[in-house]
Amino acid sequence: MNATQALLSSLTLSPMLQARLSQPLQIGSVAVHSRVLQSPLSGVTDRVFRRLVRRHAPASMMYSEMVSAAELCQLRSLPRIMDIDPDERPIGIQLFDRRPEFLAEAARRAVDQGADVVDINMGCPVNKITKNGGGSALLQEPETAVKIVAAVSRAVAVPVTVKTRLGWSDDAINAVKFAQQMADAGAQLLTLHGRTRAQGYNGAARWDWIAKVKQALTIPVIANGDIDSVAAAVRCLELTGADGVMCSRGTLGNPFLVGEIDHFLKTGQRRPGPTPVERLLCAREHLTLLWEYKGDSGIRQSRKHMAWYAKGFVGAADWRDRLCRIESVEQGHDLLDQAIAALEAIEAAAPAAVAL
Repeated sequence: MNATQALLSSLTLSPMLQARLSQPLQIGSVAVHSRVLQSPLSGVTDRVFRRLVRRHAPASMMYSEMVSAAELCQLRSLPRIMDIDPDERPIGIQLFDRRPEFLAEAARRAVDQGADVVDINMGCPVNKITKNGGGSALLQEPETAVKIVAAVSRAVAVPVTVKTRLGWSDDAINAVKFAQQMADAGAQLLTLHGRTRAQGYNGAARWDWIAKVKQALTIPVIANGDIDSVAAAVRCLELTGADGVMCSRGTLGNPFLVGEIDHFLKTGQRRPGPTPVERLLCAREHLTLLWEYKGDSGIRQSRKHMAWYAKGFVGAADWRDRLCRIESVEQGHDLLDQAIAALEAIEAAAPAAVAL
């Protein structure tokens, strides 16, 4: 038993936490029967990825990739990133912009497309988003953020939620006041990433600030940042008192994670994590589905996914290098089949030698 397995075998939920998490997550009028959410991730959380995540977490809230409200309002047809399978519920569509009128109209189109909730991105740290006043730039303009939430709440009947960060920088952390303003404006759930915009994705997420926001709000608060394992999720929930967790980068190459955490929170039992072979079999399916859904562009997009899957086993670096350059679905299948066969051979000879 390795250190992680030992930790999980001794991991238990406190009675208070277990009692609280046993109830559905109520987002306005929408009841979600899971306290683990899949974060919207640009270039990742398309229909294919969501299908793989939902296989292991059927009740969890999923989100589309982030959609530009301005672009959406100017298009006659909906962009592919808003494709929703009629069976994939509950589902949210995340929008970004800084103009309330654009976001209100985009929210209407999102609801027409089937969104159960509309999420407003007020946390993206990427320059191309913030330079136009969107994403985490709204932390510097709370008055605009209030107008956005109020306008979108008036425009649609479904719950409106907000995803944001601690503040623009360490010298400008305004998470508590900003969160209160969003709730007062009509937001019915707030997801808080425990880093500032200046941090990007560096350093540890500061869960203590999430605890402060949770204490200040009556609407549900979802903790985000460094939720990369069952143990991390439990520690975060115990520390913050949050109403749930949202998994982000921990799901890259690991669409099993949301389901593993969800299963533990519901049962107190650990679901075995995927073996290296199971991860590569999932990679193969992911590649196939992207090819069927997007053709050649799906192959190009699959390269980063293949790199995320090909980690943590003997020879992973070599396979990763080759999978990052595939030009066809056949080439990808062939490489993955070879990698799987190699791992199975190693496991047959010495099971403990497969994982690094």
